[in-house]
Amino acid sequence: MKLEMICTGEEVLSGQIIDTNAAWVANTLMEQGIEMQHRTTVGDRLDDLVDVFTARSHHADVIIVNGGLGPTTDDMSAEAMAKAKGEPLTLNEQWKRTLIDWYAASNRLMPESNLKQALLPESAIMVDNPVGTACGFRVKLNRAWFFFTPGVPFELKQMIHEQFLPFLNTEFGSSQPTKVFKLLTIGQGESALQDTLSALQLPSGIELGYRSSMPHIEVKVFARGKTAINQLEDVVSAIRLLLGHVVVADNVPTLASEIHQRLFQSGISLSMAESCTGGMLTSQLIDFPGSSSYLHHGLVTYSNESKVRVLGVSPQTLDDHGAVSIATVEEMASGAREMLDSDYALATSGIAGPDGGTDDKPVGTVAIALAVKDGGIHSQMVKLPLKKREIIRGLTAAVAYDMLRRALLGEAVIVDYPNIKRFAK
Repeated sequence: MKLEMICTGEEVLSGQIIDTNAAWVANTLMEQGIEMQHRTTVGDRLDDLVDVFTARSHHADVIIVNGGLGPTTDDMSAEAMAKAKGEPLTLNEQWKRTLIDWYAASNRLMPESNLKQALLPESAIMVDNPVGTACGFRVKLNRAWFFFTPGVPFELKQMIHEQFLPFLNTEFGSSQPTKVFKLLTIGQGESALQDTLSALQLPSGIELGYRSSMPHIEVKVFARGKTAINQLEDVVSAIRLLLGHVVVADNVPTLASEIHQRLFQSGISLSMAESCTGGMLTSQLIDFPGSSSYLHHGLVTYSNESKVRVLGVSPQTLDDHGAVSIATVEEMASGAREMLDSDYALATSGIAGPDGGTDDKPVGTVAIALAVKDGGIHSQMVKLPLKKREIIRGLTAAVAYDMLRRALLGEAVIVDYPNIKRFAK
């Protein structure tokens, strides 16, 4: 089965919004062992939509079309498919009644423009949307089944799970199984990772892929077919052996996600004291629902005065060692942990640039500390290889999170990464 996706909308095509729907669909299908083989983005122009529908209908077995099912004039997916098939739009009485009832339930009169959402190509089969006003539909054109879905993310997701995946199973049955394993890495470049892994003799049916999303690079291991899937675990183990400490998590998009999964409802508490990361560590965790179950507080102590007054850093420490020093971040971490007797506390201080560096402490110099409830403290000062401010801050957060991850696992907290130089204490 060849599966594709067509994403519609001027705002997507022009880059005004990021197409998170397409990424979610592709990842969700991959988790089911279904690979997407082609994706097209097209604007809200009728002739362009017709051309794309017609062209791709000769290449794919199934095509998910996302967007263009709303009530406004720039929502043209149904009209375009009707034109591509050379048939009229017809009013779907079932969905018309659903729309009227939907508005009546909230004591509102349905706008006349919403009737447009009940106009489907004559040969189309309606697909229910229990959480929105735009029904989906499916229709056959040439070789391909087209499956039309709404652009609203939570409507799309429900339709994919409840209608699209069952449709695939009914129409096509089980195809060759596919499985993917993802290893998240930090501290080594994409080309260097590939060079290191080129020594692997991969079994038939297993391929490697790479995705750069700084500060992380993801190594993807694709296994196609039962024989390859049975060998996947051994291949992943061999990759771990070759890459060593740069592998920091499995099957998660970021280290923040890994930390959240390990701390959520664990009874373990965490606090933050941030300088150069400016709240990035805290913000990345707050993105996840339920982070309040473990996150005590995140303090952005950017100035020396705030480090002294809020965290209790000694003025003498700052005078003797400077803000970017192991001595300072150790006191920052201890101060943040002691406020609410947290189990752990992370602290960061560094020179993110583009200015502020010296010969002794150039741009990219960062000090990180992890304070532990039993009184222990782990700290390091590193020189990050990249000069861009956001990348320095992001990589600082990743290294800090890896220190915490390793502590949670009972492993050595301070390790060497190929591209990150560590200063001697």
